[in-house]
Amino acid sequence: MNLLYRPRREGRTRPRSSQFLRCALILLLGVFIGAGITLERSAQAERKTSGAPVHAPQQAAPASQPLPIGELRTFTDVFARIKADYVEPESDRKLIDNAIQGMVSSLDPHSAFLDRRAFREMRISTEGDFGGLGLQVTMIDGVVKVISPIDGTPAAEAGLKPGDLIIRIDQKAVQGMSLEQAVNMMRGKPGSEITLTVFRRGINKPLEFKLKRAVIKIESVKSRLLGPGYGYVRISQFQANTEDSLMRALKTLKRDNKGPLRGLVLDLRNNPGGVLNAAVAVSNTFLNKGLIVYTKGRTPDSNMTFAASPGGDFLHGAPMVVLVNGGSASASEIVAGALQDNRRAIIMGTKTFGKGSVQTIIPLSDGSALRLTTARYYTPNGDSIQDRGITPNVIVDQMKIPKTEKANDGLLKEADLEGHLKNTGPATANAPATSTVPPDTVGSDYQLWEALNLLKGISVYRQEATR
Repeated sequence: MNLLYRPRREGRTRPRSSQFLRCALILLLGVFIGAGITLERSAQAERKTSGAPVHAPQQAAPASQPLPIGELRTFTDVFARIKADYVEPESDRKLIDNAIQGMVSSLDPHSAFLDRRAFREMRISTEGDFGGLGLQVTMIDGVVKVISPIDGTPAAEAGLKPGDLIIRIDQKAVQGMSLEQAVNMMRGKPGSEITLTVFRRGINKPLEFKLKRAVIKIESVKSRLLGPGYGYVRISQFQANTEDSLMRALKTLKRDNKGPLRGLVLDLRNNPGGVLNAAVAVSNTFLNKGLIVYTKGRTPDSNMTFAASPGGDFLHGAPMVVLVNGGSASASEIVAGALQDNRRAIIMGTKTFGKGSVQTIIPLSDGSALRLTTARYYTPNGDSIQDRGITPNVIVDQMKIPKTEKANDGLLKEADLEGHLKNTGPATANAPATSTVPPDTVGSDYQLWEALNLLKGISVYRQEATR
């Protein structure tokens, strides 16, 4: 979940320049149970203070409206009746906070009211480590839905998958809890144990997962060569340092390859998002020009446009395949959409999650805060990501590839026939084709296998076209 941090305004005006630095508080999609929240300075962006961003639908700013006195009178009547007649006494603070929580939670799954304790804990989590599971979650129909487990965390190692529905936490039913309450139950002291009861599509009975909380420290970028000329980069989430990590990975791949890459697979599967500016920077790493993403809301503050810098493509046009799936969300969808719409990469896999909204953190005067959805994302072609996601250019489901004992398929060949004519050409002309995929990926990652095959095909086509 991408959030912007909007400070309270007390007699200060915001400078009216087309370029600005904005203090951004960015959360991963849904609620991140583990690494917490990242506090990051926003990248430079063009703010549209008049008119709509390119391709954005025109919306009129809401006119100031008087308070609904009649409805507020009903609210005060209910409040007074509870204070006077409820079977047990309740504090004013609790009643008001609960009323606000109910109002905000009815808007959408990503808006929430943070009381003073929740807001304080959220800010503390930006400065230090705490125990968690490494899950990205949201609330769907009263249960907690897993968006994605993060690589290398207790959740991923235990086998939790995108789409799992958490129905019990330590045998306590999730139904009736708020998302914040469920998340707080899953956080805890590193090393402490927790049991999650999960419904998974296609399995008739609930599954139980016993996990140990851990301090979540995530390496967001991993890379390796798939073979001579072909690189692989996996981004598990978008952090403040992802751009630097990506550049180091690409330079290492180029060095290990002893020359420029002929193609690259960028793996964004099960990447739930993260820092908006990191997504923009990653897109910019592979683009020389063009729009990356823009946001559109009801207020001018919510309208931002991000464009690529000239000469930013590190690969100099080498073909790319971006792998995505249903666990790719938010910032991942921004990158996939930018590279797809600018025709810089082929998107392969399955349809993405479809989280295309921006949340702003608004501190309130009493120390609490409001997390409010304030804008939608749009891809360069003007398509909203929200509730639709990114549709790959090439749909490839994940499946297993069986290994074969030999490269030979056992069928009779010309060379097996008695008295066959010998090939008189150079010895290399009949050299058998060999797989460049490391053994650990054969039979375990069909989508990656197909992505590499596609890159090879593009490379061969380009070579033939230049002859």
